[in-house]
Amino acid sequence: MNSGMLTIAIFSVCSVWIFFISRKPLRVAGSHGFYRVFAWEAMLALALINAPAWFSEPCTILHIISWISLTSSLLLLIPGAYLLLKKGKPTSQRQDDTLFSFEKTTVLVTDGMYRYIRHPLYGSLLFLAWGIFLKDVTWVTTGFTAAATLLLTATARADERECIVYFGSSYKEYIRRTKMFVPFIF
Repeated sequence: MNSGMLTIAIFSVCSVWIFFISRKPLRVAGSHGFYRVFAWEAMLALALINAPAWFSEPCTILHIISWISLTSSLLLLIPGAYLLLKKGKPTSQRQDDTLFSFEKTTVLVTDGMYRYIRHPLYGSLLFLAWGIFLKDVTWVTTGFTAAATLLLTATARADERECIVYFGSSYKEYIRRTKMFVPFIF
């Protein structure tokens, strides 16, 4: 099997898995899970396209920035997920089929990094997408990165609408005092 066929096979298998685990949010157009599926798809395509360049020219400025971005992704993901699980008190009692179990939080998390940014997990995905993108910048990878960025922003905005419905005015106040992805900036 040539590398192109292997790439298509990997993309297909991963896409089936992404669509399977996201089957409930996909039924609700406009939910944060709906947009997230397509962000994941764009990131998957980006990762497969740039896979051959992952370790080529490791000391170039773009690769160094890429590694910083990829590391930042982990630095947002790990404590962000931990705080969401520990402080958010997710429960299966929260009735919303579009949410994964860890997303069914019952307490608004405003500690740690959530004090400064509302979406560390989506921010993590943004840093991941940009880190992958910087491995090999082309018009095609630029398009997939732009799509992932726009889709992750749409995901976060939809999530905020859902959080306002669930948490009410306390979430609106939280929006006023925090940034979406990058502390003090955006």
